[in-house]
Amino acid sequence: MVNGRPRVVVTGYGAVTPMGTTDDFWYSIVNGKSGIKRIQSFDPSHITVQIAGEITLDPQDYLDPKEARRMARASQMVQIATKLAIEHSGYTHETLEEVSSRVGVVVGTAQGGFNVASRSNVRYEMEGRTPRPLELIHALPNIPGHYAGMEARATGPLMTITTACASSSQSIGEGAQLIRDGRSDVVFAGGVEALIEDYILEALYSMTVLASSYNDDPTRASRPFDRDREGFVYSEAASILVLESYERAVARGAEIYGEVLGYAASSDAFHVTTPDAEGVGAQKAMKWALQDACLNPEDIDYINAHGSSTPYNDRIETYAIKRIFGEHAYQIPVSSTKSMIGHTLGASGGVEAVAIMKMLSENVIHPTINLDTPDPDCDLDYVPNVARDAEVTTVLSNSFGFGGQNACIVFGKV
Repeated sequence: MVNGRPRVVVTGYGAVTPMGTTDDFWYSIVNGKSGIKRIQSFDPSHITVQIAGEITLDPQDYLDPKEARRMARASQMVQIATKLAIEHSGYTHETLEEVSSRVGVVVGTAQGGFNVASRSNVRYEMEGRTPRPLELIHALPNIPGHYAGMEARATGPLMTITTACASSSQSIGEGAQLIRDGRSDVVFAGGVEALIEDYILEALYSMTVLASSYNDDPTRASRPFDRDREGFVYSEAASILVLESYERAVARGAEIYGEVLGYAASSDAFHVTTPDAEGVGAQKAMKWALQDACLNPEDIDYINAHGSSTPYNDRIETYAIKRIFGEHAYQIPVSSTKSMIGHTLGASGGVEAVAIMKMLSENVIHPTINLDTPDPDCDLDYVPNVARDAEVTTVLSNSFGFGGQNACIVFGKV
């Protein structure tokens, strides 16, 4: 125990991203390679923004083809991520079944299988076609978590967190709490977003939050902290971390990739899409996460920023970091995974956690790419364009979302 409570460690992880699965994702981001490209799943020529971070793998390569055809895309992707996490952790379906009632699942998503309901509604309204059996069920936001639980043979607590772009970070934090509270021994925690649709891109464009000038140069579109940033790049991903108590991990001889040291969430209670000018909610989440970890600001040696590439977020996040860390803020490397993968909404904190596990293991910080002309208001060390070798021991991860949702996690090396 540390600080009077059980230690929670990460013993496995799996990711499905626009760059591929876990190892391909890491290779891309540590080498500053973007996964943003012209949309391939449909002809996007009729919409304004024609680029995205799109997953291209075939789910039938990983799942039973008949079952996969029934599932929403989000459910497919999170089940694949869970399968990869199980393999990476050294667990098997058989060993998980032996302790199934002590295995929990917490999955975050902003939109879940919304596209299933949308398409069913169009068919009904336009063609009078009765919805197919279970279409409504597969559209529910908790169903991706169901499929993660099925894959993990988990019969313990099953939760879905829907807090917009903070969803999967909050899921990891709440999953760790299940273990600290003694309600689970193992928790599969993470998030998913898998919904590249024309009407969603047009809706986000109408909100003026998307980068819209890069259809012919997609890898340059996501530019966190750069003076010329326009907005984020819509993307999709899924990731799952395997969390368990330190004692259990040691007893089974598991490899440990990191530790969840602290977690906090807060609400802006300000505006549905725009954070307040001083990022008060973000400041609270960072401060409380450090307090939960029993750490001081100077103990943090890397920050994985929310870094969405919107004019508001990057400036306000920078200000909030400086308010919490003071002069030490200028000594901390900060970088944005979203510069390469885009903004995966409810999946973002989870896939960024996978990146953090790799950085803790390999002592290298991935860069913020496309940072060519720094914004004077964004004056921290954002590790521009090239990865950096560094001793990474204690990391703060930020996730801030629509509705004023904020979640921060502190990870550490074991």
